[in-house]
Amino acid sequence: MKTISSIIAGVAVAAVITVSSAIYTVGEVEQAIITQFGKPVGTPITEAGLKVKLPFIQTVNRIDRRVLEWDGSPSDMPTKDKLYISVDLFARWQITDPLQYFLRLRDERSAQSRLDDILGSETRNAVAKHELIEIIRTTKGRTPLRDNLLTDQELAQDIGALVPITKGRALVEEQIFAAAAEKVRVFGIELLDIRFKRINYNESVRPKIYDRMISERRQIAERFLSEGNGEAARIQGNRVRDLNKIQSEAYRAVEEIRGVADAAAADIYAGAYNVDAASVEFFEFTRTMQAYGDMISDDTTLVLTTDSDLFRFLRGMQTEALSVRDPASDTGDGGLASTYVDPNQSDIAAPIAKRTKVGAAQ
Repeated sequence: MKTISSIIAGVAVAAVITVSSAIYTVGEVEQAIITQFGKPVGTPITEAGLKVKLPFIQTVNRIDRRVLEWDGSPSDMPTKDKLYISVDLFARWQITDPLQYFLRLRDERSAQSRLDDILGSETRNAVAKHELIEIIRTTKGRTPLRDNLLTDQELAQDIGALVPITKGRALVEEQIFAAAAEKVRVFGIELLDIRFKRINYNESVRPKIYDRMISERRQIAERFLSEGNGEAARIQGNRVRDLNKIQSEAYRAVEEIRGVADAAAADIYAGAYNVDAASVEFFEFTRTMQAYGDMISDDTTLVLTTDSDLFRFLRGMQTEALSVRDPASDTGDGGLASTYVDPNQSDIAAPIAKRTKVGAAQ
């Protein structure tokens, strides 16, 4: 009895194992290839559900049916204008022919490796056929924003203008996509999209590019600075010119006012001193005394004729002075006589006469 029970239990276990090996499921995001001794049998299974296969001798190979991602590593490549750039791409692909995919690639790792080779090669070819500006720019005929401070002459020199393009980055991406899609189709793969993720200068040439950009910006800055200095010099010159003009006009106005004032003062003086002969004589006397103070110092020697107006007043101050021949003079003095004034004389011109030696020419 125990033997029969053991046999039944063993058969049941074997049946369960056989059934579990014969039944499998295919998910919504999967497709399957059935292989028998390593070779595919039947058609690919693309419908989700519960499926049956031969137990033990057939194997289920599951293949992803979702949209997959390919993200390549940055690669250095030259452009048509001999500039080395680092290009980083990404793409989207899907397995559309699972049998062909299984026969040629077997797994996703091999597919990613083949995509690296194909997409990298086609990208390199496309970049080498186009200039850098064609790979960077996307739209043609775009009107750039330009600084309002630019002059007409600077605008005529195309400062701030964009370099014209004929294709653009989108068309270059389409060319890469079209060339690569044909090559990956033989692996049962459909290439859905490809895009540039990043484009940058090569590490070796990047400092030179930056230096050139800095130099160009510095040239523009120096040009604006020189124009600013020229404008500042022009403003400064106008300021000096206007200041000189204002000062000259003010000086002219002052001189005109002063001339008018002097004329009015002269008229007043003339009216005051021309009242009678005594006032005229008094004016002559005061003016002569003022001239004495202006031109006579401690060591002044005056040589005057006997009919000089200055000598006339000096001669008139000798009412109490003793006129003698200067002992220091000789007979060859040309008739010069020296007059010595009494130091105690109280005449108005006494201070002048005391410090002045006057010689009269006969």
